Amino acid sequence: MQKDIATPIRTQEILKKYGFSFKKSLGQNFIIDPNILRNIVSHADLTKDSAAIEIGPGIGALTEHLARAAGKVVAFEIDQRLLPVLVDTLSPYDNVEIIHSDILEANVKQIFEDKLTGIKDVMVVANLPYYVTTPILLKLLMDRLPIRGMVVMMQKEVADRITAVPGTKAYGSLSIAIQYYMKAEVAMVVPRGVFMPQPNVESAVIKLTRHETPPVQVMDEDFLFQVSRGSFVQRRKTIINNLQSSLPNGKEKKEIIIECLQKVNIDPSRRGETLSIEEFGRLADELYPYFH
Repeated sequence: MQKDIATPIRTQEILKKYGFSFKKSLGQNFIIDPNILRNIVSHADLTKDSAAIEIGPGIGALTEHLARAAGKVVAFEIDQRLLPVLVDTLSPYDNVEIIHSDILEANVKQIFEDKLTGIKDVMVVANLPYYVTTPILLKLLMDRLPIRGMVVMMQKEVADRITAVPGTKAYGSLSIAIQYYMKAEVAMVVPRGVFMPQPNVESAVIKLTRHETPPVQVMDEDFLFQVSRGSFVQRRKTIINNLQSSLPNGKEKKEIIIECLQKVNIDPSRRGETLSIEEFGRLADELYPYFH
């Protein structure tokens, strides 16, 4: 069996061999505990018929575990300095392909077509760079990629927001955007000591599983997200105040907004954080004709 990359000694050896120094701007925190990696991969339920998409493979610690579990691994790495390291550390695995690209700028749909033809089961599994976790998740969802779900490490605070329920402080437009597409649950909380260097924040792994059908059917998904984002512009304000200031010409259309809220049985004096995704869906459909 190949010796794991993700041990403190092996990680130090690799970093020393390549004279690698961590770039704070890229949010690089490498995992140095193989048990954590095995646990992450187990939550993804991969088989040799599956493919895994990874973002930010670093020196290949998680990539190696994915390569052992899945038939194919495609990993996006933005840091050019890591490309020769990955060629070296992942040389025992012939089912891994590294793409030197910023995932936020990559044409991921095209890459799916080119690299994953014929593979029906695809999971995103990654230790995400914490400073761009939200944009990456939203891009992968908005690109409507044919994936079964995601198992991703992130800052615990962001994980709490993604999995939050109505009426809690963490609940917001991010919770709604992600829960519209995926069932979200915290799979595990991860201690700081398993990273090199140690991050200043707590970490968690969340598991996202695609809904067969969204929890609410709407006329226009983008407008649903516009309404939900607008309802949280100022958390302490009522939904009518937030929608007036966030919807186009909302102030002039105040009476229309109030009427729409009443039609779907939402008290205009409620705050956005108390509305369920189903309520946002009904409200968005009611408002849609007046703002399009």
